[in-house]
Amino acid sequence: MPTPMQRLEPAATAVVVVDVQEKLAAAMPAPQMEALTRAATLLIEAARRLGAPVLATEQYPAGLGPTVRPIADRLAQAGAPVLSKMEFSACDAAEFERAWAKLAPRAAIVVGMEAHVCVYQTARDLAARGVLVHVPLDGVASRRDDHRLAGLDLCRAAGATLTTAETVVFDWLRVAGTDDFKHLARLIR
Repeated sequence: MPTPMQRLEPAATAVVVVDVQEKLAAAMPAPQMEALTRAATLLIEAARRLGAPVLATEQYPAGLGPTVRPIADRLAQAGAPVLSKMEFSACDAAEFERAWAKLAPRAAIVVGMEAHVCVYQTARDLAARGVLVHVPLDGVASRRDDHRLAGLDLCRAAGATLTTAETVVFDWLRVAGTDDFKHLARLIR
């Protein structure tokens, strides 16, 4: 019998934004980049509003540039650290490891790029530790569609649940009609 799905609780779930940087973003297909930006900004705002921690990484920022503006702005509003790394898996980066250890979340929502490299390796390594990993389909991008699909397949094979940003937000909210629901529903429309 399959293991039952567990409800995501904001306080026990970290949003991990992986390498959504200017020079990488310029190489992504526009529809993927638009969906990723929308999903990431929604999740960061929901996390800020509902008390979920947020961590972001930048792969070799000297060469790939900073995090793209709309996402960087939301990260700043949420007070989220942006951690530099050279490693493909954020879990192999000492600065990320220190930040993760302080939070010790039970679950992670992993968004970013590229799906088949840094997102996959980070999701795999978190899942290997027993973290409940969710990867939103609308929250990842790769330069090529086949690479994105392979990355998502690899994430699932590693134990991640494939989802959407909206699914995560509504799981966190649990009920309609609250101030949090009304605020976040405006971002979803």
